[in-house]
Amino acid sequence: MTAPLVGAESPQWGGSVLDIHLHPKRDDDGEIKHMNGCGVTNAVILGGAAQRDRIKSRIGKAPDRMKFFASMDVTQPDAIQMLHDAAKDGAIGFGELKSRIAADGPEMTKVYELAAELRIPVLLHFQDGPQGQTFNEGIQRFGAILKKHPNTTFIGHANSFWANISTEAPPDIAYPKGPVKRGGVTDKLLSDFPNLYGDLSANSGRNALARDPEFASDFLKRHQDKLMFGSDCPCTDGAGAGQVSKEPLIAGKCVARETLTALKQLTSPELFRKITWTNGTRLLKIS
Repeated sequence: MTAPLVGAESPQWGGSVLDIHLHPKRDDDGEIKHMNGCGVTNAVILGGAAQRDRIKSRIGKAPDRMKFFASMDVTQPDAIQMLHDAAKDGAIGFGELKSRIAADGPEMTKVYELAAELRIPVLLHFQDGPQGQTFNEGIQRFGAILKKHPNTTFIGHANSFWANISTEAPPDIAYPKGPVKRGGVTDKLLSDFPNLYGDLSANSGRNALARDPEFASDFLKRHQDKLMFGSDCPCTDGAGAGQVSKEPLIAGKCVARETLTALKQLTSPELFRKITWTNGTRLLKIS
């Protein structure tokens, strides 16, 4: 049986919370179970364009609480048509896009142009690293893309996006530790380009908040209108069940709970509200 729905506001977090990065769960009521378990009131489900009937069926159980993004391997010949069809069928964004190509390559350029045409955002998984382990490679070059596509709204996420809050971000270290050396490319891009936003989900976002709390508090304040809470959490119940990651910050834990707790500690109530609700609902036009 589906767990009871939380109210319009989460008592755990003092208001409504939007998770912009929740992947489909295995169980029919898995999304609602996770949301209720961690105190999230609303969520954006990120799933494959070909899965949208299944995702829409899940959303139909609580349509006032969930929306969806559509993803696709953009190297496939029908990728652009599939994404276009998904948007016409209710997808409010594209993502997360995670193909083993360059972020500034021709396949992604087609997606950026389609997103601008449809006026919906693109959520990108940035991961540089050893050959065969890269997705949307090229965060260091991404400023040129932001400049070239001013009418496309981009949301950055994952290892390389959050590692590069520091100028010292070796591509083979997914989750850097220790103090941030100011002047990183992600920090600069968020400052310089109004069409770039940040998704604080996954261990990458959680690690960015933990490695240098003084920097993180200042970073959240400076970019308070550009950052959004997301979980990207694999646990099944919003309390850590089924979490298999061995990363210390999230091992055996719910990523949503851990990230929300960190945001509470690092921000004022007003900033917390912006990052966990206002920014996402405004950007994604969720009422």
